Order: sequence, then structure tokens, then C-alpha cells
Amino acid sequence: MPVSEPPELPDYAERVLEVTERIPPGRVMTYGDVAEWLGEGGPRQVGRVMALYGGAVPWWRVVRADGRPLPGSELRALGHYREEGTPLREAGRSSGDHGLRLDMRRARGAPAARRADDPGAP
Repeated sequence: MPVSEPPELPDYAERVLEVTERIPPGRVMTYGDVAEWLGEGGPRQVGRVMALYGGAVPWWRVVRADGRPLPGSELRALGHYREEGTPLREAGRSSGDHGLRLDMRRARGAPAARRADDPGAP
């Protein structure tokens, strides 16, 4: 039986993942920030792309606007945040996010600019 090629990534998904890969360690963007950066789609569309295709990129750097870790992946995300030095703040234990949230004022940032020698650069 021949091995089939994986389906081609939709253009929008490719652009979302590219932005995600360019977010510097220790920084985050919200789903809405990514959509605004791209000038198309919205937070839900970015979230859908991340849910379907985000496993191969630093998914923990694209977050909800309230700074809570991704439900179901809180501990894995928090491990990445600590490793990268992403600014965190205390949250109430009743929030279900293991007592920590991102400090969005300090953690939010834009993707790094492409280098001129980057083959994907315009």
C-alpha cells in the first residue's frame, strides 16, 4: 500500500503557524493579536488553526486574552513558561489554572522580524 502524502496545510494556517514560530521565547501573543498581526481572521480562526495544527510550533506562546493557560494543558504550558522566563502572576486557586496566570502586561509581545537571509522573507 503506497504511503500517502499529508494533506497540504491551508494558507491561513501556514501564516498563523509562521507568526507563532516567530514569537520570541518568554513572550506571548493572544489569539486576537495573531489575527490582527495577519490582518485577517479573528481569535476563533486562530484558535482553530492552533487546535488542528499547532503541535509542531511553540503553541504555549499563543494564549487567551485573560492570561490563563490553555485548558487541559496548564501544567505543560506552565513548564514552558517557567523554562523561558515568561512573566507570571498569582491567580486565585479557585480559577482552575493551578494558581498561576501569565502577566499579560509584561509577557505580551510581537513576533520577531524576519532576517534578510530567511528563505521565507519577502
